Amino acid sequence: MNAPLSVIFIGPQGSGKGTQIDKLDAVLTAHDPTRRVVDIQTGRRFRAMAAQSEGYTEEHVKETLDTGILQPLFLSVHLWSDAMRTHLDDTNHLLIDGFPRTVPEAIVLESALSFYNRKPLHIINLETPETVVRARMLDRARPDDTPESIEARLTWYRTETLPVVNYYRERASTIVHDIDGIDSIDGVHQQICRALDLT
Repeated sequence: MNAPLSVIFIGPQGSGKGTQIDKLDAVLTAHDPTRRVVDIQTGRRFRAMAAQSEGYTEEHVKETLDTGILQPLFLSVHLWSDAMRTHLDDTNHLLIDGFPRTVPEAIVLESALSFYNRKPLHIINLETPETVVRARMLDRARPDDTPESIEARLTWYRTETLPVVNYYRERASTIVHDIDGIDSIDGVHQQICRALDLT
């Protein structure tokens, strides 16, 4: 493997992005042990922030995290940009989940990808029907997975995040891989590995 990979996972909540990033991280570490894998998942970073309870920001995130309310853009950008600043260089593999959530955020991310010379960019588009992710989220029984918050997040994804996929389809030096998200966990993983030429 000559060039480091830059991979963004896009899909509705419940499509298995976190699970698939962990599996891809393990493959990249095994295939290319000399390179570090930088894994940036804003959902996990928001939960870590909420657990700190150090001040108003952390307390307010904690109060809203379980409601399913989307966290503000400025905090999302702060979390992922700080992770890049402290961990990323032009040799690391980069795996992203949880952003960009909107086209404006994708445009902000563009400046970071350019700064770190991340080309080409791979998009793993986990195409998973709403009926499937709705059932998965209810089954995992997280506090924020109420029927109301699930519907709000699915509506947000449909109206705000899906356009990001089209944004990337038209972006130069970007490859969008449409993955069948209703396959088994291992089946989805194998689709991703084939798409990224890791088999």
